Amino acid sequence: MNADYLELSDVRVSFDGFLAVDGVSMTVLQGDLRFLIGPNGAGKTTLVDAITGLAPATGSVRFGRTELLGRKVHRIARLGIGRTFQTASVFEELTVLQNLDIAAGAGRGPLTLLRARSAVPDAVAEALETVGLSARRDEKAGVLAHGQKQWLEIGMLLVQNSRVLLLDEPVAGMSGEEREQTGELLRRVGAERTVVVVEHDMDFMRTFADSVTVLHAGKVLSEGTVAQVQADEGVQEVYLGEAATRKALAAVAEQEGE
Repeated sequence: MNADYLELSDVRVSFDGFLAVDGVSMTVLQGDLRFLIGPNGAGKTTLVDAITGLAPATGSVRFGRTELLGRKVHRIARLGIGRTFQTASVFEELTVLQNLDIAAGAGRGPLTLLRARSAVPDAVAEALETVGLSARRDEKAGVLAHGQKQWLEIGMLLVQNSRVLLLDEPVAGMSGEEREQTGELLRRVGAERTVVVVEHDMDFMRTFADSVTVLHAGKVLSEGTVAQVQADEGVQEVYLGEAATRKALAAVAEQEGE
């Protein structure tokens, strides 16, 4: 098996006796663009928190031969495990280049990070090209479009040489064109990395996922290709049931408003 793979075995996360993640096992290989889907409260983000050290968990999470559970957040990040959140966390008053510089700057002092430089390091230049922001490198991150800020955050993980990317709803709030460009970006970066995308946008998932893991009530409900998951009667029941509930609640609200 390729050294770059993420393997979860019987992962559990409990909050005051409530099992938010209940015995999840899955393996994601390098080059397999994995989407993690499920209704609200299924445990998707909590599972990512467990992988990255933000939520205490039992079981096993291995990147290659290295166990991640029990390690501090910063040590897990140094092992090449990177994540994004639903709201991009970039330095808006700094330029795109400075954001990438800071992300890559583990070996540079704080004063030199913000100083104008005569040359751009290869890793930073490559990240700019990969995420499509080379032409915007000298602009402040705060003026970027919503989607571009997400791409910059992915670029910041690339210059840190993250080998595993855990992306939490990367296309939320994006336009159709931005979603398409983001999907193509994920395909590019995912070819040589292990990528897990937590997502609610089913059209986006159907277009770009190589494989899908469906969580429900903290457990793996289904796993496979997009076609296999969509054909799963358990998945259909969960999603149709949730949609029917929303429709019923909307009908009640409409009647009460009359």
